[in-house]
Amino acid sequence: MTSTENVNHTGKTRRDLPIWVAGALSLGTVGPTLAMSGNGQGLVASVGKAVPLVFLIGLIGVSLVGYSFVRLTRHLNQAGSAYALVGRTLGRRTGVFAGFAMIGAYVGFSIGCLALTASFVNAFLAQMQPGSQEPFQVPWLVTVLVLTAVSLAFAGRDVSFIAKTLLVLEGIGIIAMLVLIGVIVGHGGAPSTGMDMSVFTFSGGIGATAVLGGVVAAFLSWAGFEACASMSEETSDPGRNIPRALTGTLIATGVVFVVVMFAQTIGFGTDKAGLEAFRTSDNTLGDLADRYIGSGFALVVVFTATIAAFASHMATAATAGRIMQTLARDGVGPSWLGKIHERTGGPRRAMWAVVGVAFLMNVVCSVTDWPDMGTGNGANDAYFLFAIAGSFCLMVTYLVVEVAALRFVGSSRFDHIHGGRGRVLGVVLPTLGAAVILVVLWFNVRDADSPASAAMLGVYWCAVGVLVGLLVGKTDRTVDGGLTEEIGETRVGESR
Repeated sequence: MTSTENVNHTGKTRRDLPIWVAGALSLGTVGPTLAMSGNGQGLVASVGKAVPLVFLIGLIGVSLVGYSFVRLTRHLNQAGSAYALVGRTLGRRTGVFAGFAMIGAYVGFSIGCLALTASFVNAFLAQMQPGSQEPFQVPWLVTVLVLTAVSLAFAGRDVSFIAKTLLVLEGIGIIAMLVLIGVIVGHGGAPSTGMDMSVFTFSGGIGATAVLGGVVAAFLSWAGFEACASMSEETSDPGRNIPRALTGTLIATGVVFVVVMFAQTIGFGTDKAGLEAFRTSDNTLGDLADRYIGSGFALVVVFTATIAAFASHMATAATAGRIMQTLARDGVGPSWLGKIHERTGGPRRAMWAVVGVAFLMNVVCSVTDWPDMGTGNGANDAYFLFAIAGSFCLMVTYLVVEVAALRFVGSSRFDHIHGGRGRVLGVVLPTLGAAVILVVLWFNVRDADSPASAAMLGVYWCAVGVLVGLLVGKTDRTVDGGLTEEIGETRVGESR
């Protein structure tokens, strides 16, 4: 037996991976470089220069959700993430629904990020051909095919190798962003407006309603911070290390997101011309790098965005695979998906299934020219469709987890865990978090302009999840055989 394995109380071998592996999965899923390259432009029209304020409020909102995950993962250590957290508190039916919704989220993200990587590859090629009226481009389906082969190869490797790869890929992007931030601040921002600190206020006629509406986009930038919870059965001392990985991911990305959005806003300038340049930028980090440092560094930034998109594809496939494997081993899905690979200790079959679905859906989108999201780029259209649908599914999952946290701290059934202490904080924070999520969901669906819109696809998936939860809930199976046991007992998974 290696030093990275031990035997749980069921007699099965499990992994004892260090905390950084779990943190790397969350970081890769969030994709800071990807989020900061394209999540600010859509806010400028509604909130103007208050984009940094929107992200600051978004950090507060996502931290409320993070509190519930941290509190629950101190006592629940299963790979099913929301499936186990909800199932062990609210019951099997609700747990299966939460797991099904979360799978929809991460499979959607995996599909979308695969398409977006193909789009970024062409953007990188175009950046390498400055002045060309018709730069050489690769058909995006060809790029998807190559990337799928690479992704399948990575999915079959040890999770530590995947985590190291994610850290390297995202690390390059974060370092490039920090360099760019330093240069922008060193220049004092745009010459026309300088270091305008009013970006953190409601000045300029920006109302609270507009800012709160904009928090939707900012909130979704953190989607995936909880991915490390799916590694609870592979991480050493999960009751301690998973909450730490969750907290560390939120703090690190929170600081980066707020600071980077501040630097980008003052870098473009807070006057009318600057905000218009911000709004119309295809890749804000690349454009600012070209303006403040030079075309060579801009090429590096576009490259980092490309590899960040692919890293996010791999991380979301890994997360979806772990949740899918946990559901399958508990009788929800084909039994072959519930197997753990002996050498890697991970759900290789389930991960391959996710990558395969991502490839097939990209083939469908490429061949049929569906969907039409108005970007004029088939790969980008596919990204936005599945990313928005996945985001809706994830917000629904977050809402159910908030309810689970309320159940956990508000019921005498779990007094043996917290002894009745800390209930005020444990009730107030999840309640506030649930309110934030309801606002996010409302802004997702209120502007849905057709039954085939991206948000509505998320609604349909969750509706199927309700039916699945009701059907499988009639069986005698429990979440990993543990719903009837005392919560707080560390229980890890086994292959069946």
